[in-house]
Amino acid sequence: MPLMKSWVSSANSTAHPFPLNNLPYGVFSVDSDDPRCGVAIGDMILDMQAAEETGLIQLGDVPLFDVPYWNDLMEEGPAVWAALRDRLTALLSEGAAEQEKVEPLLVAASAAELHMPFAVSEYTDFYAGKNHAFNVGTMFRGPENALPPNWLHIPIGYNGRASSVVVSGTDVRRPWGQLKGPNDDKPRWAPCARFDIELEMGAIVGTPSEGPITVQEADDHIFGYVLLNDWSARDIQAWEYQPLGPFQAKATANTISPWIVTKAALEPFRCDTPEREVELLDHLKDCGPMLYDIDLEVTMAPEGKNATTIVRTNYKEMYYSAAQQLAHHATSGCPMNAGDLLGSGTISGSTKDSRGSLLELSWGGKEPLTLDTGEERSFIADGDTLTLKGAAKGDGYTIGFGDCTGTVLAALEDPYAR
Repeated sequence: MPLMKSWVSSANSTAHPFPLNNLPYGVFSVDSDDPRCGVAIGDMILDMQAAEETGLIQLGDVPLFDVPYWNDLMEEGPAVWAALRDRLTALLSEGAAEQEKVEPLLVAASAAELHMPFAVSEYTDFYAGKNHAFNVGTMFRGPENALPPNWLHIPIGYNGRASSVVVSGTDVRRPWGQLKGPNDDKPRWAPCARFDIELEMGAIVGTPSEGPITVQEADDHIFGYVLLNDWSARDIQAWEYQPLGPFQAKATANTISPWIVTKAALEPFRCDTPEREVELLDHLKDCGPMLYDIDLEVTMAPEGKNATTIVRTNYKEMYYSAAQQLAHHATSGCPMNAGDLLGSGTISGSTKDSRGSLLELSWGGKEPLTLDTGEERSFIADGDTLTLKGAAKGDGYTIGFGDCTGTVLAALEDPYAR
């Protein structure tokens, strides 16, 4: 599909992340106004609450955009999702008959503050990138035992904290925790010294489920995608994770990009998961292209200095798709809710510069990175700003998510000091 032309001229740039082909969903505010739902088009935002109030958008008898989140629309299901996309396309296309009615409802993105685009119901993070799992396993168990016995059969994951999910631009405080190094006699209480990122994609569940669903049904239930940074305290994790897995090491924050890119916008970029080394059981088998060709990168900027690109990879490196992750999550009968967020797991490629975490990039701290500023990093220093970027490249257009950014602040003074 080529670039679709809009009467919003900025949306017609081949490099702009928000062309008419995209139409991502977010929540914004201007000055002291209350946050409200908006749709990005070029360098403008369409005020969805105003569009509904004026009758330009009508999707039923009940208002869907009188709240500052997109969950109400999610719960309406795929038919209503498609109807909204069709209506937005008609209103914003070049030559639209109702252009004069829409123009007063546009807000300059440069004047807007962005907020959480949806209310996170539950959050689950997976460990479904093979290159990442192999790299981490090799560091701790050697290459011959890098992947756990179950890894090639099911997408491994853990239930996280929905309250930890924050929108891009939110500062992240370095956490305290129990640390115990391999040569320590006992644990100690200290700020995390090995703070890290994980480059991920987040899939947002739109349609609730009450029992097991197929992979195809799971794909139909997904509303859209965001970039996700799973901030990780590696030294806290090393002490706590056995035998039940990550806990406090993953509870500091999970930053998401401010715009939900709908599944419909990503349709032209579908691609297959990698060839299977072990045949999956029937309920997890691929039923078509379920991954997406999305270029990803991470930059790191020391405080007050220019950023260095430290990672370049692609979402198609995943071993399990979001649809397979969602289908597996529901196998036990676990209810899935509108607004559930599924983290893909760290997305790493096969080369060193495509590894999606500092743990891998510095090989556990043994091979520090040298930034363009000349400084070295094994893990994140206070004041560093980490930014995730993602873009799917189409025929004369780009589908973007908006930057997923967070700056690490120094740990608080010991909260338990007497």
